Amino acid sequence: MDIMISILLVIIGLIVGFVFNVILNSMRENNVSKKIEAYMEKAKKDAEKVKRDSVLETKEEIHKLKLDCDKEIKEKKLELKESEERLIQREQNMDKRDELYQKRESTLDERENKLFERQKEIQDEQVKVEEIKQQQLDLLQEISGINREKAKELVMTKVKEAMSIEIASYIKERENEAKLEVDKKAKDLLVSSMQKFAADTANEQTVTVVSLPNDDLKGRIIGREGRNIRTLEAITGVDLIIDDTPEAVVLSSFDPLRREIARVTLETLLKDGRVHPTRIEEVYDKVSKDMKSKIIEYGNNALFELGLTKMDPELIEIIGKLHFRTSYGQNALQHSLEVAHLSGVIAGELGENVTLAKRAGLLHDIGKAIDHEMEGSHVEIGVDLAKKYKENDTVINAIASHHGDTEATSIISVIVAIADSLSASRPGARNDSLENYIKRLEQLEAIGNDIPGVEKTFAMQAGRELRVAVIPEEVDDLTAHKIARDIKEKIETTMQYPGTIKITVIRETRAQEEAK
Repeated sequence: MDIMISILLVIIGLIVGFVFNVILNSMRENNVSKKIEAYMEKAKKDAEKVKRDSVLETKEEIHKLKLDCDKEIKEKKLELKESEERLIQREQNMDKRDELYQKRESTLDERENKLFERQKEIQDEQVKVEEIKQQQLDLLQEISGINREKAKELVMTKVKEAMSIEIASYIKERENEAKLEVDKKAKDLLVSSMQKFAADTANEQTVTVVSLPNDDLKGRIIGREGRNIRTLEAITGVDLIIDDTPEAVVLSSFDPLRREIARVTLETLLKDGRVHPTRIEEVYDKVSKDMKSKIIEYGNNALFELGLTKMDPELIEIIGKLHFRTSYGQNALQHSLEVAHLSGVIAGELGENVTLAKRAGLLHDIGKAIDHEMEGSHVEIGVDLAKKYKENDTVINAIASHHGDTEATSIISVIVAIADSLSASRPGARNDSLENYIKRLEQLEAIGNDIPGVEKTFAMQAGRELRVAVIPEEVDDLTAHKIARDIKEKIETTMQYPGTIKITVIRETRAQEEAK
């Protein structure tokens, strides 16, 4: 019985639980539906709100764009209006200018007509004046009974008589001045006569030959893949020519100093036997330092040879560098020594200061020692060096004037210029054959003689100066200047020459009578 009751209770409990579960699920479904409906309602409200906000923002944006567009249109209209006003103003200004130019043109035409009429009146007046003048002269001759030529002769006779005393006094004064200047004139004439001197010639050399004990050393000089010869050429700045010449290497360079340093470097390396890039650099540095001492020695030897003293050590070193400079094949130091000796001899003959003349002669080309290191001509550099080392003013003027760029202020400056011409400009003194030298002089004279109005052309100072004598009846002073410029331009375009050429055009008128 209890079991039945228990079973019944269980069944009742299951039924109640099932019913309760059904009721509970129904209630849950109702709640979910309500929530979904609430969410849907909220979503609709949010969507409508977003829609309203978007529409509002769009309207605001459209309104803002409309305002900006209206503002820009107003600005453009304002700019167009201003441009239109400027164009109208410019057109008005151009109209005013046109009217002004028309008025000016009419005024100028009136002035031109008036000037033409005035010129015609002046010409008529001149004709009348000439007629009156001629009438007066005829009347004067009729009254005096003397014609024009006879009156002129009488006036000239009286003038000669009145001036004879003054002329005699003038001649006497000129004679006294001539006597005072005769000594200076004699010196100048003597100096000019010494230009016929000549000395030994010079040869140009651009290569140095280094002898080798055997041809096997050529391979060592070249090195593995040519590294040794490339290093030598790069450091020394000299070209090494290793050809089929047995037991010899040729060093080629236009700079004698580099060529000498390269020669000593190569000989030292061959004696040492170690030839590689590092050793090449070491030997080159040592040789360069030793060469500086050698340069100073050259400078001191030059001073000793000339008997000069009291010179700045730096200037002595610069003088020594002249040994390694050439000008058209002529050694610059030998040229300077030659000029110094010639200047001393000439100065001694003229009674001038021999030591000062030698000093000026030695330093006249000092600028050539460093003209490749700085800007300017060797004359300008030489003057600056002389001033820097406080040389005598006469020496400075000799340096500045030895090519005629500056006026010579002393007889020593003239002596140095002449000695320089003797040493440098004579036939064969530099790397130029006598035949080429003569051809150049003939070409110079031919250029001058081809100019209309030229009577004769003379090439002087070994081709450094061209003197052109013109026919005075055919060439006036202005044309003479034009002839000089034409000759200069023709020489520059058709010839090759060292240094500069001075062109002097001479126009002389002589009045000559013969007494019988």
